[in-house]
Amino acid sequence: MAATTPVRYIRVKPLVNLFAPAVRAYGNIAIVGTVTQPSAEQSEKQQQAEQAEASETPQVIIEPNKATLFTDVSQARAEAPGNLGDAVALALVQEPGPSAVWGVRLDANQDLDKAFAVVATLDVQFVVLANTPLTGGATPTPAIVKLAEYVASPALDGMERMGVAMLGKGDYDPTVVAGKLSTERMIYVAHKSAEDVAAAVAGTVAGYEPHVSMLLKKVKVTSDPFTAQELLTLNGTETPDGGPAGKNVNWLVNPPLIPGEGIYLGEGYTGASGPEDKKYIDIVRTVDDITFRLKAQLIQTIGSLRISRSGLRALVAETEAVLEPLRRREVIEGYETVVPALVLLDKPQLSTTEQKLLDTIKRERAVEVMVKVVYAGAIHRLNITLRFE
Repeated sequence: MAATTPVRYIRVKPLVNLFAPAVRAYGNIAIVGTVTQPSAEQSEKQQQAEQAEASETPQVIIEPNKATLFTDVSQARAEAPGNLGDAVALALVQEPGPSAVWGVRLDANQDLDKAFAVVATLDVQFVVLANTPLTGGATPTPAIVKLAEYVASPALDGMERMGVAMLGKGDYDPTVVAGKLSTERMIYVAHKSAEDVAAAVAGTVAGYEPHVSMLLKKVKVTSDPFTAQELLTLNGTETPDGGPAGKNVNWLVNPPLIPGEGIYLGEGYTGASGPEDKKYIDIVRTVDDITFRLKAQLIQTIGSLRISRSGLRALVAETEAVLEPLRRREVIEGYETVVPALVLLDKPQLSTTEQKLLDTIKRERAVEVMVKVVYAGAIHRLNITLRFE
């Protein structure tokens, strides 16, 4: 009988990069608001109910200026009764919903600066003031102005935020969004609802990936419809062959062309009004997301790669590792990476000025990288011409 030949397995020693790029959530929300303390009679009834149901753990109202992560509606309403709990609950019930919702209770002085200091430590992308409508006039709601200033101020890498605010019930005057309120970091919504629309819209936006347009995305609230004239006031008059007019304010609508009943976002505008500002929510979110991805990937090269042909080509490869998957998923249309130092290193002969520039780059150990990304927006208007013959 022939001897059996032993099987020889190939052993592979894997190389693992322990410093994997950081991951930034795209759907976390921080809601700041007030809590209603129960009266003595309510507290006594609550204690009796808790004693009657021994299996239940007594709920404790959250402390002021302390971030609390909420995971379900009952927890939000029990631990933060009032405006804050209602807003958190409304954000949580959206479908698709946010990744996480944090609640920050205002103190007795309703000091927003202290609350925002707490929010600054959280991994969130959206900030909402519970049940705080933006009203017009000579002095717009001070709290919303402060929110706009907060989200528009320079942030640490990966901590860029957007604020979400609602107009007063039935208000449809977009001119209220002016001055400091006019920023691409804010989202404004007009409505005819008795609910906290800002919290609901924040939950809706947070449920989608950054590149997804917010036009005609469903919001789980109840709201009466705007009239055609009111919508013209909100959005402006559009030409048949032109794009969305837009006046920085979105609205809630129940489109007759969509089967069934439901409330949807009528547009996806930011609060920006400048010609160079980003007009749509998905553009702001996508830029934030790509910027973070690139920084998280490229920080690994600092202190490792050298200012040489091979080192800078590896740097370009690192950027492609981030951008190419996004191109294949059609998040972006294309991209281009330019490293001026690499262009100089690839030249067979440098001029005196170019050699001095390269020497400066090597001496200062600072390399400039320019990344160009081509982004294709979603369709927001269709112009259909029917011809019968």
